[in-house]
Amino acid sequence: MATENIIQTISLPAAADYSSTGQYLFVDVNSSGQAAVIASQGANGIGVLQNNPAAGEAGSVAVGGVCKVVAGATIAAGAKLTPGADGRAETAATGDFGLGRALTGGADGEIISMLLTHQDVSA
Repeated sequence: MATENIIQTISLPAAADYSSTGQYLFVDVNSSGQAAVIASQGANGIGVLQNNPAAGEAGSVAVGGVCKVVAGATIAAGAKLTPGADGRAETAATGDFGLGRALTGGADGEIISMLLTHQDVSA
Protein backbone atom coordinates (compact mmCIF):
# COMPACT_ATOMS: atom_id res chain seq x y z
CA MET A 1 0.00 0.00 0.00
CA ALA A 2 1.37 3.40 -0.98
CA THR A 3 1.75 5.91 1.79
CA GLU A 4 3.08 9.42 2.14
CA ASN A 5 4.75 11.14 5.04
CA ILE A 6 5.84 14.68 5.76
CA ILE A 7 6.02 16.23 2.29
CA GLN A 8 7.60 19.55 1.44
CA THR A 9 5.52 21.12 -1.33
CA ILE A 10 5.53 24.21 -3.48
CA SER A 11 2.66 25.67 -5.46
CA LEU A 12 2.95 26.36 -9.19
CA PRO A 13 0.28 26.99 -11.83
CA ALA A 14 -0.42 23.96 -14.01
CA ALA A 15 0.91 24.18 -17.57
CA ALA A 16 -2.00 22.11 -18.95
CA ASP A 17 -5.22 20.47 -17.82
CA TYR A 18 -4.14 17.74 -15.41
CA SER A 19 -7.55 17.41 -13.78
CA SER A 20 -7.90 13.76 -14.81
CA THR A 21 -4.35 12.71 -15.75
CA GLY A 22 -1.67 14.50 -13.72
CA GLN A 23 -1.86 13.45 -10.10
CA TYR A 24 1.27 11.63 -8.85
CA LEU A 25 3.33 12.26 -12.01
CA PHE A 26 6.82 13.77 -12.21
CA VAL A 27 6.87 17.45 -13.19
CA ASP A 28 9.38 20.13 -14.05
CA VAL A 29 9.01 23.90 -14.14
CA ASN A 30 8.71 25.30 -17.67
CA SER A 31 9.99 28.64 -18.99
CA SER A 32 6.68 30.27 -17.96
CA GLY A 33 7.08 29.18 -14.34
CA GLN A 34 4.41 26.48 -14.59
CA ALA A 35 4.40 22.85 -13.49
CA ALA A 36 4.57 20.66 -16.60
CA VAL A 37 4.41 16.85 -16.62
CA ILE A 38 7.74 15.49 -17.82
CA ALA A 39 7.55 14.03 -21.34
CA SER A 40 11.12 12.80 -21.78
CA GLN A 41 12.57 9.51 -20.50
CA GLY A 42 15.17 10.03 -17.76
CA ALA A 43 14.79 13.82 -17.69
CA ASN A 44 15.45 16.00 -14.68
CA GLY A 45 12.52 17.44 -12.76
CA ILE A 46 11.56 19.31 -9.63
CA GLY A 47 9.09 16.92 -8.04
CA VAL A 48 5.78 15.05 -8.16
CA LEU A 49 2.36 16.64 -8.72
CA GLN A 50 0.18 15.84 -5.70
CA ASN A 51 -3.17 17.14 -6.91
CA ASN A 52 -5.07 17.29 -10.22
CA PRO A 53 -5.34 20.96 -11.27
CA ALA A 54 -6.87 22.30 -14.47
CA ALA A 55 -4.68 24.53 -16.66
CA GLY A 56 -3.59 27.62 -14.73
CA GLU A 57 -4.84 26.34 -11.39
CA ALA A 58 -2.47 25.86 -8.47
CA GLY A 59 -0.55 22.62 -8.63
CA SER A 60 0.82 21.21 -5.38
CA VAL A 61 4.29 19.84 -6.18
CA ALA A 62 6.13 17.59 -3.72
CA VAL A 63 9.81 18.59 -3.73
CA GLY A 64 10.96 16.56 -0.71
CA GLY A 65 9.83 13.81 1.62
CA VAL A 66 7.91 10.59 1.12
CA CYS A 67 5.24 10.94 -1.55
CA LYS A 68 3.15 8.88 -3.94
CA VAL A 69 4.00 8.42 -7.63
CA VAL A 70 2.47 6.37 -10.45
CA ALA A 71 4.64 3.48 -11.67
CA GLY A 72 5.21 3.38 -15.43
CA ALA A 73 6.65 -0.15 -15.36
CA THR A 74 7.23 -2.85 -12.78
CA ILE A 75 9.36 -1.33 -10.01
CA ALA A 76 11.10 -3.07 -7.12
CA ALA A 77 11.32 -1.53 -3.66
CA GLY A 78 14.69 0.22 -3.31
CA ALA A 79 15.05 1.05 -7.01
CA LYS A 80 16.33 4.47 -8.10
CA LEU A 81 13.47 6.24 -9.87
CA THR A 82 13.44 8.45 -12.93
CA PRO A 83 10.61 9.95 -14.99
CA GLY A 84 9.38 7.97 -17.98
CA ALA A 85 8.27 9.66 -21.21
CA ASP A 86 4.77 10.04 -19.71
CA GLY A 87 5.81 11.40 -16.28
CA ARG A 88 5.35 8.03 -14.57
CA ALA A 89 8.13 6.54 -12.44
CA GLU A 90 10.51 4.01 -13.94
CA THR A 91 13.72 2.38 -12.75
CA ALA A 92 16.64 4.69 -13.57
CA ALA A 93 19.18 3.55 -16.15
CA THR A 94 22.72 4.83 -16.69
CA GLY A 95 22.55 8.51 -17.67
CA ASP A 96 19.03 9.09 -16.31
CA PHE A 97 18.33 11.66 -13.63
CA GLY A 98 17.43 9.87 -10.41
CA LEU A 99 14.71 11.75 -8.57
CA GLY A 100 14.13 9.31 -5.74
CA ARG A 101 14.04 5.78 -4.34
CA ALA A 102 11.09 3.42 -4.35
CA LEU A 103 9.94 2.56 -0.83
CA THR A 104 7.33 0.13 -2.13
CA GLY A 105 7.31 -1.84 -5.34
CA GLY A 106 4.50 -2.04 -7.83
CA ALA A 107 3.35 -2.83 -11.35
CA ASP A 108 2.69 -0.48 -14.25
CA GLY A 109 -0.12 1.93 -13.35
CA GLU A 110 0.00 1.30 -9.60
CA ILE A 111 0.62 4.08 -7.11
CA ILE A 112 3.78 3.46 -5.08
CA SER A 113 5.62 5.32 -2.31
CA MET A 114 8.93 7.01 -3.00
CA LEU A 115 11.51 9.03 -1.11
CA LEU A 116 12.02 12.15 -3.23
CA THR A 117 15.77 12.81 -3.13
CA HIS A 118 16.95 14.43 -6.42
CA GLN A 119 19.96 12.16 -6.80
CA ASP A 120 21.28 13.74 -10.04
CA VAL A 121 22.51 11.59 -12.94
CA SER A 122 22.59 7.85 -12.33
CA ALA A 123 25.95 6.22 -13.06
